[in-house]
Amino acid sequence: MVRVKRGVTKLKHRKELLKKTKGYRYGRRTKERQAHEAFIKAGTYAFAHRKMRKRDFRRLWTIRINAIVRNFGFSYSKFINALKSKNIELDRKVLSQIANEAPNVFEKIVEKV
Repeated sequence: MVRVKRGVTKLKHRKELLKKTKGYRYGRRTKERQAHEAFIKAGTYAFAHRKMRKRDFRRLWTIRINAIVRNFGFSYSKFINALKSKNIELDRKVLSQIANEAPNVFEKIVEKV
């Protein structure tokens, strides 16, 4: 059998890995083993935080809606319940945007409820 030397492929793999870890701090951008560990962890964190971003935004929308609805004498839960009972199907994201960008439109929604 022919002897296979890994020089070219190993170097290519190393260069690709270090390109992906460019901008990391300390040895994680220059040392292959540390770079590999950092790259794997970064991928894990990115996956988890893509899920958490959705939670964070929903929480933000809830807080915004609650803050504005309190000015009209509602609590958040009573407002959402009233929306559902009146069959107004606006999700929290849209309600938050309306409240933030067009308060007079949001006021009309509250009056309807």
